[in-house]
Amino acid sequence: MKAFIFDLNGTMVHDMEYHTRAWQQLFNEDLGGSFSWDEVKPQMYGKNREVLVRLFGPDRFTDEEMDRVSLEKERRYQREFLPHLALLPGLMELLEQAHQRGIPMAIGSAAIPFNIDFVLDNLNIRHYFQAIVSADDVTVSKPNPEVFLRCAELLGVPPADCLVFEDVPKGAEAAQNAGMKAVVLTTTHEVAEFAHLPNVLHFAPDFTDAFVRGLVGA
Repeated sequence: MKAFIFDLNGTMVHDMEYHTRAWQQLFNEDLGGSFSWDEVKPQMYGKNREVLVRLFGPDRFTDEEMDRVSLEKERRYQREFLPHLALLPGLMELLEQAHQRGIPMAIGSAAIPFNIDFVLDNLNIRHYFQAIVSADDVTVSKPNPEVFLRCAELLGVPPADCLVFEDVPKGAEAAQNAGMKAVVLTTTHEVAEFAHLPNVLHFAPDFTDAFVRGLVGA
């Protein structure tokens, strides 16, 4: 593969529990919902507005209200997760080795820039990425391939030569729809949930995995 594209949440940082917790608290304490953890967790994909529509319907919030709720949710998430913020084991080494080998890298995430900046700048890893595509840069979320195709375009690499790192089935499906292979980090979903996706090359608990390290000759 000539380029790497990384999802962010759940793939580079193991933070999906904190996103789910922030959403559940906001839904139930601020918005009058009564959602269980098991009801909220499967909705943790796509843009924040899409999450709100899936849980509350299309007519509950104005666009301005959804933006306000979204930002408040991210502030709560960041406040709770900051003391635990760290890359998955082995990822810093992978980024440095790929950088040394001249492999272009991008982030393709449904996160808003506020959250992407939170991770990249607190961990001082922005310089590893030649392209960043956020929720604000696409019109349709995963499993639509737009985010990954945009990454490939910005990197100047054909989609078939890009390898995607993902943690959720919708993301791996987006990679397939983009004509890209994927490596799945098993931080948030079980292997069986990806059985319908033939583009998944490998499953790994983190980036210390031998197959993943082999991608950069380590």
